[in-house]
Formats: sequence, C-alpha cells, structure tokens
Amino acid sequence: MSTILVVEDEQNLNEAYQMILKHHGHKVLAAYDGNEALDITNDVEPDLILLDLRMPQMGGVEFLKQYDLKKNHPNVKVVIFSNLDTQHEIDEAYRLGADKYMLKAWASPKELIQLVDTLLRQKK
Repeated sequence: MSTILVVEDEQNLNEAYQMILKHHGHKVLAAYDGNEALDITNDVEPDLILLDLRMPQMGGVEFLKQYDLKKNHPNVKVVIFSNLDTQHEIDEAYRLGADKYMLKAWASPKELIQLVDTLLRQKK
C-alpha cells in the first residue's frame, strides 16, 4: 500500500481524489494548502504527492521550495495537478523536482490512477 498526500484547496475535489485513490488501495492523507502539507510531511514521507499549484496560504511552487524535494526527499514522486497552464509556474515546479503535470479539467479517474500507478512503479 502506497501513501499519497493530496494537496488541493477545493474541498470537493480533494475529497473526490481521496475517494478515487482509497478505492484503489492507497493510504491517503489530505491537506488544503502548502502549509498543511508541510505539517503532514514533518511526520510522514508520502510515496507520492498530488499537488495543486494555486492555493491560499501557500501554493504548490512555494511548497516545493520549502519541502526541498531534490535534496531531502528524492524518492517522493510529485504530480502537479492543476487547471493552471502558466508555463512559467509549471517549469518552476519541474525544476523543483515535480515528475508530471496534468490538467485537472481533462483528467478522468482512470487517467489519474494510471498516472499514479506508473509513477509508483518507477519509484520501486
């Protein structure tokens, strides 16, 4: 069983992602902004983080800067899952160690699970 941290500020989407991932056998943790995600990751290192870019308090790029994925958590996979398509922020997320970017509006539950499974297989 893999541990996945969902970091999404929209409650309905956060809960939907949790339900989809739990249904496929993953342990799921939830945060609604980058600050909450940092608090959770102080205690648990997830296998994968599903990360929104635009959130109140602290967005995805700032979370990645503080989490320091490359230096401190090189085995954690990160999927940027956003409706934001500003190339500058996407490029910055990749520079900070994100593995994949997927538009929320176009992703079906099946595509989400396929992407998560692919990245988790790469981790092993």
